Amino acid sequence: MSAEAVTEDAIYERVLAAVRDQRLPPGTKLVEDRLAQAFGVSRTRIRPVLVRLANEQIVQLTPHRGAAVAQPTAQEAREVFEARQLVEPPLVDRFVATAGEADLEALARNIADEEAARRDGNTAAAIRLAGDFHLLLAQASGQRTLARMLRELISRTSLVLMCHASPGLRDGCDCAAHRGLLAALRARDARRATRLMRLHLRQLEAQLRQTASADDGGPDLLALFAAPSPERAA
Repeated sequence: MSAEAVTEDAIYERVLAAVRDQRLPPGTKLVEDRLAQAFGVSRTRIRPVLVRLANEQIVQLTPHRGAAVAQPTAQEAREVFEARQLVEPPLVDRFVATAGEADLEALARNIADEEAARRDGNTAAAIRLAGDFHLLLAQASGQRTLARMLRELISRTSLVLMCHASPGLRDGCDCAAHRGLLAALRARDARRATRLMRLHLRQLEAQLRQTASADDGGPDLLALFAAPSPERAA
């Protein structure tokens, strides 16, 4: 892809995806020159992306020190889950009332893909798909404002889990919880589905511990975001 073709939206989406699937851990320094080199653009194309991510609390901008992936505190971690408890149950209600068979099948395919990724040991894909289950449900609910809020909360949840969950518990949701939710949604049982969603979020929050993980410096940004060579892309 040429530099002209790489939009700020595309850069934003790739950085956000790397956070969501936990390839870009909290505390990683987002050096503008390195990101510009990785995406083949000028630094002036990188800065607005970092500001946008900072406004969503995914990145922290510090004067004279630059940008780094945010490191949520324990209090911020609790707030993220409190917010999800407020946002997601109404989305479940709306889904039950308005979603069609195609929306249910999209959730079923998502769960199957997540299970396949876990069997294959593809942790990054499994984490991404786990979050996508919640986003698909939100999008099908037709409540665009809450769905937009949830998208930010899903990304912040990945940061929370990387900071505050034990290493073996950082891959987020489990497929069994999603299958239970899907069964309730298929039955159009809004009360049961809402109860299962609340329970699911409480179980996720219960994985958290109180101390943040140490910063190991993070991955190399050029290696993470540079376009693959033709041989690797084939």
